[in-house]
Amino acid sequence: MTKTTSEILSIRIDKWLWAARFFKTRSLASDEINKGRVQINENVAKPSKEIKIGDTLQIRNSEYTRTLIVKALQMQRSSATLASLMYEETPTSIEGRLLASAKRKIQNEPAHGFEHGRPTKRQRRSLDDLFQQNSD
Repeated sequence: MTKTTSEILSIRIDKWLWAARFFKTRSLASDEINKGRVQINENVAKPSKEIKIGDTLQIRNSEYTRTLIVKALQMQRSSATLASLMYEETPTSIEGRLLASAKRKIQNEPAHGFEHGRPTKRQRRSLDDLFQQNSD
């Protein structure tokens, strides 16, 4: 018999992160937790740590840290709209996420530095020949 959402009092953090769609698999969630990128109530977490409704999670990304308050517990992964109801993001976290997004938009794309794209096979061979002659 499976438990309904209202019967669940606590759940493993790696399972919750997977069900809330922060990570594609539980093993990816566990890896990030083991690297110290996830905190529960400002304490270092382990994948087996149990969380409950009202706990505060901090998920560190390469660009920003998301701060979440757990609103619901669910054992199974569901749609993204239902998963977004499982947590509430703090206003400072939303602001940081939007700021990081704006920074990414104004940064130059590295590929735009190439005027004519990648060299063709013929051009590449001539470049190789040129480098070969210079090294001899």
